[in-house]
Amino acid sequence: MPQRTHSVPVTLPHSALPLADWADCYERLVPGQSATAMSLAKRGLGRFPGWVRALLVVRNAIVSPFGLKGSGADGKADMIGFFPIVSETSQQAVLGFDDTHLDFRIVIDVSPAGELAQRVSITTLVRRKILFGRIYIALITPFHRLIVRTMLSRLSRSKPAAG
Repeated sequence: MPQRTHSVPVTLPHSALPLADWADCYERLVPGQSATAMSLAKRGLGRFPGWVRALLVVRNAIVSPFGLKGSGADGKADMIGFFPIVSETSQQAVLGFDDTHLDFRIVIDVSPAGELAQRVSITTLVRRKILFGRIYIALITPFHRLIVRTMLSRLSRSKPAAG
């Protein structure tokens, strides 16, 4: 089964973040047919590669003087990696949080794609609240695209954890 991550159009407004003014979506066929959106979110976002963790450390060091959150951790939400869980069904997991410069959501959708695969999409939605939010998204977009593509690629190679 040929597998390739590709960009797909996003229609705004989106129910996960109705006021979003920036969005992208990537999808890929992932072998298997029984994974839920939450299990795929945990596999894709639960443990980042070292280079992504290093980028996040640099990002947090740069933005913390501006009062931006290093992650959504506030002690009130269940988390996957750095991201609080907003909502979940078997077909969709929504993660994200609101900050002073922007609000964002990561939406992981899963649907059957034949007998041996599932179609997995990762949609990122952003509501840029202030000029700094617009600048921030412009600066991180190339890294964001690489990270999302890497996550989807890793999902297609990794196997679900037992249990």
